[in-house]
Amino acid sequence: MYKIVSKLLMYGDMSKDSILMQLSDIFKQMDQDTQSRDELVTRIFTQVKHLLQVATDYGFDKNLWHNYLTYLLITDENPFSLTCEKVGANDGSVNFFAKGDFKAFKALFDFDFSEIEERLGIDCFTRLSQYKAIGKKELMYNKNVSEKVQALSEQLEKTANEDEFFDVVTDFYKAYGVGMFGLNKAFRIASRTENHVEFCPINNMDTVMLDDLVGYEIQKKKLVDNTEAFVQGRKANNVLLFGDSGTGKSTSIKAIVNAYYDQGLRMIEIYKHQFRDLSNVIAQIKNRNYRFIIYMDDLSFEEHEIEYKFLKAVIEGGVETKPENILIYATSNRRHLIKETWNDRNDMEYENDLHRSDTMEEKLSLVNRFGVQISYSKPSKKEFNEIVIELARRVGLTMTDEELCAEANKWEMRHGGISGRTAQQFINYLQGTVEI
Repeated sequence: MYKIVSKLLMYGDMSKDSILMQLSDIFKQMDQDTQSRDELVTRIFTQVKHLLQVATDYGFDKNLWHNYLTYLLITDENPFSLTCEKVGANDGSVNFFAKGDFKAFKALFDFDFSEIEERLGIDCFTRLSQYKAIGKKELMYNKNVSEKVQALSEQLEKTANEDEFFDVVTDFYKAYGVGMFGLNKAFRIASRTENHVEFCPINNMDTVMLDDLVGYEIQKKKLVDNTEAFVQGRKANNVLLFGDSGTGKSTSIKAIVNAYYDQGLRMIEIYKHQFRDLSNVIAQIKNRNYRFIIYMDDLSFEEHEIEYKFLKAVIEGGVETKPENILIYATSNRRHLIKETWNDRNDMEYENDLHRSDTMEEKLSLVNRFGVQISYSKPSKKEFNEIVIELARRVGLTMTDEELCAEANKWEMRHGGISGRTAQQFINYLQGTVEI
């Protein structure tokens, strides 16, 4: 195996602690007879344990060795994979080196462990190639990554040579991309250094779609029109969704990401205290072949908070032009985002400001940087009842419309008033107490 691994060029820059590199070194030591059988077996079992942990984290099944190699291929960000990201392979000299690597990977796919197992008196690799995973809940592993890895692994198993291997891998890169951004829909900032931020994938993101949000058709259409223009490379605007709580603002944005993920749309969730990192976030994603929504949920500022000034500079007004592959989508219960007072209109009289209402203009300048502003208001009583009835029918509740509306009206009076969220909470309650 170590002779095969040594031929990797584009994909050869792996950590020495990776499973592949460790196994390669173990088999090298075995051939050179520099370690005892017990030492070799212990080291192998350690790597098998690591492989089983990876399989648990991503829900791998059947041939874990092939799953692992496939995972390496689609997470390795190198000059070749990044070039193919969302565009596929093009003619170029780099393809020669890539095919050399894929020849090596094909050999690793077909690697026969039987001689090693016989020599050391173990059968763990045979077990790994015929693995039957214990069923687990989706929340326990990254389902999105799992499905893609296993599907690609089965395709690669059927390839006859490095040319077919090349076509399958590059087709995947074109469809999804590579690395963390290729496999996941949404991210948050995990950690930061002075000039760098680390992104953490949001596993098992809510799979809600726009059709799941009852009503608000005009609002959804505005959001869809802007997003479609964005993912298609046309001009689009930053978006602010504002209005009453529980009306579906955050749900709409999650649904948009789910709808356009396969067209290269990704989302990065960022919180108010992280606005100082916005420049670093943009610097790391501006050259990737994806469209990014920087998502700010429940955005608002009190009078004493100045973080909005960082946001203003990033959105529009800084020296550096905002990259065309980035938009900002925000939700807020406040129309103008920043708390305003009557004193803002009297800054000459009370704050010794030289110019009248400059404070007010300063605060309004932030919301004006959102080219699309979409209002989500509380539904009327009639609309609320329609939402309740529709949600009830979707889950199979057999109560009559009159019964549903009567009980829903009682519920909303005790639980937060009329809103889509209240309607959903009411349906959840019925599902837990009423026999369907």
